[in-house]
Amino acid sequence: MLRVLALILILTGVPLQTAAAPPDVDVELMLAVDISGSMDMIEARVQRSGYVEALRHPDFVNAVEGGQHGRIAIGYFEWAGLVNEASVVGWHVIENASDADAFAAKIEARPLGTRRATSISNAIIFGSRLIETNDFSGARRILDISGDGPNNTGPPVLPARAEALARGIIINGLAILIRPSASMSPLDQYFADCVIGGPGSFVIPVHEPEDFAIAIRQKLILEVSGLPARLPIQPAATSTDCFMGEKLRPGFLDRVYPELDR
Repeated sequence: MLRVLALILILTGVPLQTAAAPPDVDVELMLAVDISGSMDMIEARVQRSGYVEALRHPDFVNAVEGGQHGRIAIGYFEWAGLVNEASVVGWHVIENASDADAFAAKIEARPLGTRRATSISNAIIFGSRLIETNDFSGARRILDISGDGPNNTGPPVLPARAEALARGIIINGLAILIRPSASMSPLDQYFADCVIGGPGSFVIPVHEPEDFAIAIRQKLILEVSGLPARLPIQPAATSTDCFMGEKLRPGFLDRVYPELDR
């Protein structure tokens, strides 16, 4: 009967509904790493080594192996005002320590440098596209963004975030507060209110260079394991201005977004 019904539907032009593919990895995880010019080479180097060390750490490997499928899909790219497409380390499947080491080695081998401006929105758009177009079916899909400043160029961050969340992509953050600016709201609060989103999303602040490796390892383990993050950000006394980065560039908002109500 099912075959007859399918044939009738085909002949009458009624589209068949295809069931979603079951997950083949526990998580699709894309790492989007800030290399904007506000980070000096020492910070950029510490950040890079933090990712490499975290990916090779036994606790990360144990989290991967302890998942329902025991495998994840992971990728990496660097961004500033624009995404450095040459920095993309494409999707890799990690199932064991050897896989994790091979992926870390590709990141470690990349040339290290910084670029101008900070566009979290471009990072979200680019990372979401990489997640949407891969060949995996993950139980969860996560875009993990590090950053040491608010969005100050490119599209507004809120619509970029909303589009990613509408596609079922979770956004987590690593807020780099090594050199916080007194003229702006705390960056971890900005990330919480303007950048991250989705079920179980979280932001981890980094206050000292020596905290990088531990913070990165912590967030990777949380993302891979799916465990809830117990990292509450206290509610701000006033609402966070999600245009605070753009407002540091006189006339930028009026030139680029004249239609926006700010």
